[in-house]
Amino acid sequence: MFTNTIMEREAREAPTRIKQQLEKNQSTVRQLGAQLRELSPKFVFMVGRGSSDHAGVFGKYLIEVETGTPVVAAAPSVKSVYGSQVNLEGSAVIVISQSGRSPDILSQAELAKSQGALCIALVNDETSPLAELADVVVPLNVGEEKAVAATKSYLATLSAFLHLVSEWKNDPKLIEAVAKLPEILATTVEEGTQLQPESLADVAHLVVMGRGYGYALSREVALKLKEVCGIQAESFSSAEFLHGPVTLVEGGLDIISLDIDDESKESHDVQVNEVKSRGATVTHISQTSSDIPSRIAPLTLLQRFYIDVANVAVSRGVDPDAPAGLNKVTKTL
Repeated sequence: MFTNTIMEREAREAPTRIKQQLEKNQSTVRQLGAQLRELSPKFVFMVGRGSSDHAGVFGKYLIEVETGTPVVAAAPSVKSVYGSQVNLEGSAVIVISQSGRSPDILSQAELAKSQGALCIALVNDETSPLAELADVVVPLNVGEEKAVAATKSYLATLSAFLHLVSEWKNDPKLIEAVAKLPEILATTVEEGTQLQPESLADVAHLVVMGRGYGYALSREVALKLKEVCGIQAESFSSAEFLHGPVTLVEGGLDIISLDIDDESKESHDVQVNEVKSRGATVTHISQTSSDIPSRIAPLTLLQRFYIDVANVAVSRGVDPDAPAGLNKVTKTL
């Protein structure tokens, strides 16, 4: 079902926008990759809020798995609220924002600059204060995103991470896989529905589980279920879920499993089978083909989910373009 919502229309734009992004940013990202190889940062400091923070979790897995560089997540309130500073000397700081205008995010960029760290901005608005502050700007290039719930900008942030890391590692196979991404996502847009509205018709609470890159996506999937469907959704690593929260299954629990066909698959499947054996109701959503290069495959799952979740929202009588109490740009201190 095509909902004709702004959210779905923008999600369907993602493959075209990402193709343009990769072409436009090629020279910048190639130079940045060489700069990162020369710098060999002690660690990467990842800054973001909301969907941008969730994109940073994907970036953490990607950078640590592919380059071996430790990644730590910023707590912007440390500086903006508590007035303290962390030592960023010798690091690369990646600041993720669509608008590039939230004061607490900007304060992190200012801190990076003051300490001589390499400040990289993944930002959609190239005229924003963040873009002016950063040493290197990697534009998301998705155009205006009108829907309150981010879709194309989130996918474009993940593609920017893939592009950046492929050049940083200077890995021909990963570079080739990233080049195929727009075409693969365009095919995904036309794939069949995975998340059926009837599977969530009477669901008020659920858990979203994944492992590795799947866990990174689970945070974004849970956020969208809250934002546009009014479902209280919580994300967990499938490994962490067995450390305590699994007791929730005994009372009956709906779970969405994010199935990625990579190194995490075997352990994730074991953990999902465990919760099934305890009585959980599990809905699976997955990458759209097993033949897709493993590092770009998670984006196909999310591309399909964004289209499907708009349909779920409409089926529940919710307008996904006007989530209650939310604004497109949120400025926090």
